[in-house]
Amino acid sequence: QVQLVESGGGLVQPGASLRLSCAVSGRTFFSAAMGWFRQAPGKEREFVTAISIIGGITKYTDSVKGRFTISRDNARNTVYLQMNALKPEDTAIYYCAARRAGLSSLADEYDYWGQGTQVTVSS
Repeated sequence: QVQLVESGGGLVQPGASLRLSCAVSGRTFFSAAMGWFRQAPGKEREFVTAISIIGGITKYTDSVKGRFTISRDNARNTVYLQMNALKPEDTAIYYCAARRAGLSSLADEYDYWGQGTQVTVSS
């Protein structure tokens, strides 16, 4: 069983920063890409960013470019999402996902998912 566990969410004011972590554990599993998605109340789950495990190629949705940074620590089987200059519209549950194949922005193409961590941006 492969497990993805997110951490680092919380309540912050607009303009603040948060760093989310996603730790992968369980049976041997080769993940070619890891992604972050988010789902706000009443909205569909949307792609935020993804990174290839080999090479570190990244992909971002336009609304977070320049503010969010995805990175990975392969030795620790952990992926991070550094979120700066947070806005109220970033409020959502953030999910980590793993995919055997390469980068993708489509949620249906990911094989494993975490339970999510809540990020709330409010004054």
